[in-house]
Order: sequence, then C-alpha cells, then structure tokens
Amino acid sequence: MNILFIHQNFPGQYKHLAPALAEAGHACLALTLRVKEPTTWKGVQIRPYTLPKRTGQKLHPWLVDLDTKVTRGEACYRAARALRDQGYKPDIILAHPGWGESMFLRDLWPRARMGLYCELYHEAGYPHLNFDPEFPTSDPDLQPLRIRLKNLNNHLHFPRAEAGISPTRFQADTFPAEFRDRITVCHDGIDTDLSRPAPNVRVQLKGHPELSRADEIITFVNRNLEPYRGYHIFMRALPRLLRERPKARVIIIGGDEVSYGTPAPGGKTWKQIFRDEVADQISAEDWKRVHFLGRIPHGDFTRILQLSRVHVYLTYPFVLSWSLMEAMACEAAIIASDTAPVREVIRDDETGRMVDFFDGEALVDEICELLDDAEARALLGRNARALMQSQFDLKTICLPRQMKWVTDLMDMPLVV
Repeated sequence: MNILFIHQNFPGQYKHLAPALAEAGHACLALTLRVKEPTTWKGVQIRPYTLPKRTGQKLHPWLVDLDTKVTRGEACYRAARALRDQGYKPDIILAHPGWGESMFLRDLWPRARMGLYCELYHEAGYPHLNFDPEFPTSDPDLQPLRIRLKNLNNHLHFPRAEAGISPTRFQADTFPAEFRDRITVCHDGIDTDLSRPAPNVRVQLKGHPELSRADEIITFVNRNLEPYRGYHIFMRALPRLLRERPKARVIIIGGDEVSYGTPAPGGKTWKQIFRDEVADQISAEDWKRVHFLGRIPHGDFTRILQLSRVHVYLTYPFVLSWSLMEAMACEAAIIASDTAPVREVIRDDETGRMVDFFDGEALVDEICELLDDAEARALLGRNARALMQSQFDLKTICLPRQMKWVTDLMDMPLVV
C-alpha cells in the first residue's frame, strides 16, 4: 500500500509505526514542517512543506487558533497537490490533525482512507476547564465558548475520516459519541526492552559524586516545567521534603517552555517563578541536593529513571505522559496524582501510590513513607513493570495492534 503520513513534527507519535510499515513492504511517505529538504528516514520518504509568509490581519482572538490551522492545512494541501500532479496516490492517509495540516487532503484523494490520531477533544466543563483554582480564566462564562471554537478543527476532520486511534481511554472518551465509536484505543507503546530496571546503573551529575541505586534519589519529570504537570505543587512540597530527607537528592527533568496552558506572566518561566517562590525556604546546602537537568538525551533520561527510588508524577486531567509509563517499566516506585488519566495505569497501592493533586503535604508523607519501605517500593515497581509488559509493551502488544488497525482501514467503507 501507499501510506501517507501527516505530522508537523514527523515522526512524532508515528516513530515506531511508520518504520514498521515501511519494513513490512509498504511505500511510506511523510509530509512535515520538520525538514527543509527531501530525505529518507528508516525507509520512509520525507518531504517538506513550508508555510507562506502572512501579512498582519485583524482576527477575533477566538479565531486565531483556527486561522493557524487553516493556514497549515492550505500549505500542506499545496505540497500534497504537487505530489498528486506527479502521479502520487495514497491508499491510506495517517494524520495527526491537531495542527490542521490534513484538513483538505481528502479533497485531493477522495478514495484514500483516512485514519486520525485522536489526541484530545477539548471539553468545556470541569475538570477539563478550571481544574486548578489557582489559575482561573479571566471570564469563566466565555471560556466554554472559546473551547467550542477550538474544536472546529476536529469537526472539520471527523466527516472525512474512516477511523481514529487514541492512546488511552481517557483521551478517546473526550470525543463526541458519533466519532468515539470509530476510535480504537491503543497506546503508542513502551519499549520495555529499553525502559527496564538496571540494578547496577551509575549516573554522574556534573560537579557531584557518581550516583547509584544506593543513593536516595527522588525524580520529577515534565516535558516542560509548568502547572499542567503539577510543577508548582511539587516545588512547594520541596522545602519540607528536603528537611525530612537530609540524604535525598531530587532530580528534576524538563524544559523552560510551555507545552500546555498559558505562558508564565511577566516574561518569566514557570520554572523560575516557583523556584523563586520557595528559594528562601531552602538552605544553600539543601539546594545543592536539587538538580535541574533541563531536557536531556533519552538514554540519559532512562538511566535517571533506573536510578530513582521514588518517581513523582502529577498532572491535570489531560494527556498521559510517556515518562510516567517509562518510569513504571523501569520498576520505579510511583507516587502520582489521583486524576482520571493516571487511574488507567496506577492502581493505588498496587502499581503505585496516589495522592490528591493539590495536597502537597500528603505528597511528602507518601514519599517519605515509601523511601522508608524498601519492600513496598520493590513490590510496586515489579507490579508497575508487569502492567507495562502485559498491556503496553511496544513490540508484543501495541505495535502489532497498530499495524492491524492500519490494514483494517483498507476494508472499511469509504466515508463520503
């Protein structure tokens, strides 16, 4: 089959599926903003598309999101049309529609099946909106209206797609019933051969002695350090945690940008705002035991997870992070927020411990309790890894299901 991938940052969520389909003999091609020149990656031909220069125009603020997506949709359409004019004809289009790129592609190839990566439908009610009272919207009555417009991109895609795939039930269940019935729940997959326990792991942090499993290591990971992932809750818990655990080292991984939610005020970063908030509650000596590593290569990231005695994961009701599941595959003892997406993988006192997202005191209590109970940590870690292997393993569970989903697309009736 000819399979066309659409993702602004390809491979993104297709980093395992695309090479596997190419290896299986399918002709795979991707359109993306990520490259500037045509190239090949793991058997997949990659072709760039570019965004046009735009002159300033006045838009209602609620329409800026849609305007951006239409702009990308048109640009991707133009690049795809050039491919069509050269004789290219996909049998299947696999698209992450989140940036609007695939909006018009069925107009070019009406006989191609389309499968969408369904990351999230933006729901307008609590807890999807106003979950965290510390960051209220300026006009709560208007926020649901803005969110409804944000979903226009989804509704422009739904009628043109045969099926969807979503990594978790929580994410799939955010979609309206008329499309939810066409969504298969299948995670992207965790490579448990790479994310695995390593009792003899050693990590050297710059300017510090080599660390091993004999050290008391607490880890906290976000793609970017921000409220959506509970960074503010963790930082406010840090002064007491450091006082109660004088031998512990806290390793914090994550960038300074914003992945979700709003930017920090005053041109600052959320990382700095909440570090500053607790700065005078932590002694200079204790700060030496807190390590902000920023973003690091995945191999280094895995070694940090293998080193961890307790891994903390906090999140709003939102997309579940790969980092949590990779930590579970490494047999880390998890303490996580009791929020809906987390409950799919953390079963309290079985595969981890759960605390109220906002309860920093309970978080510290649970961390200290687990640090003092090696037997409990070991049991939670083994159970967590067993769950990853039995339900989320990339090679034996998720990738075969994704491959079947793709081939099944060809047998689905065309949406017209």
